[in-house]
Amino acid sequence: MQVTVQRTDVGDEVLLSGRLDGRSAGEVRDTLHAVLAAGSGRLVVDLSGIELLDATGLGVLVGAHRRARLTGRDLILRGAPARVTRLLRRARLDRVITLEPAAQFAPA
Repeated sequence: MQVTVQRTDVGDEVLLSGRLDGRSAGEVRDTLHAVLAAGSGRLVVDLSGIELLDATGLGVLVGAHRRARLTGRDLILRGAPARVTRLLRRARLDRVITLEPAAQFAPA
C-alpha cells in the first residue's frame, strides 16, 4: 500500500494505491486520523489506485468518516474503480459517504 498526503486550498487529499486490506489497514487508518487531526476543510480520499478493498478496508473508511464528522470535516471518496464502487454501494455506504468520480482535468 502506498499512501500519499497532499495539502490543497480547500483541505487535504490522501491518495491510496495498492490493496486496502487487513495488512495495510493500520497504516492507512493512522494516516487518515493524523490528517484529520492536523488539517481543516474537506478530506478527499482518492481511491483510483486501489486494487483491492476488503471488509477491514471498508471499516477504515467508515471509521475515518465518523472521525471526520466529529471534527467538523467532510470526507469524500474520489475515483473509486468500478468494482470498489459496487462494493461501497452494496454496503450502502454511498448513502452515508460522498462518492465522486475521478477528477477531470481540462486540456491545456
